[in-house]
Amino acid sequence: MDMRWTVHLPRETASVPMVRRLLMGAMETAGVDPGVAAEIGLALSEACANVVEHAKSTNPDAEFEVRAAVVGNRCRVEVSDAGPGFSPERLGTPLHHVAATGAENGRGLLLIEAMSDRVQLRNHPRKGAVIRFEKSLRWRKDALLPV
Repeated sequence: MDMRWTVHLPRETASVPMVRRLLMGAMETAGVDPGVAAEIGLALSEACANVVEHAKSTNPDAEFEVRAAVVGNRCRVEVSDAGPGFSPERLGTPLHHVAATGAENGRGLLLIEAMSDRVQLRNHPRKGAVIRFEKSLRWRKDALLPV
């Protein structure tokens, strides 16, 4: 059995812990190892905080979207916004180079990379920035969705 969900949230600080709790609750119920779930939850929080902080919009009702999927032994999360997207410089710089440059921004992206197996940053036409990350899962012995 696979699990997938999509949620649209207001681009507000209060949305970050709410979506994290939603994902953590789903993983707890499914039986994902708590340590792995915590890493995914932290990466999700950082991705959502990035959207809340950096996605500029003239629309006061601006939203962002979170898609999550547990398929087999993998969890895939995608966070997208309707802002201007990532700068070409950001997309062209490997995440691990951010710390070396002493940049004030980008540390959350480094944390996402540290908590994930794979991270992809891209711009979606007419939709803004997209942060996608994946992580291999481990399961508790009493898991509902063991593979």
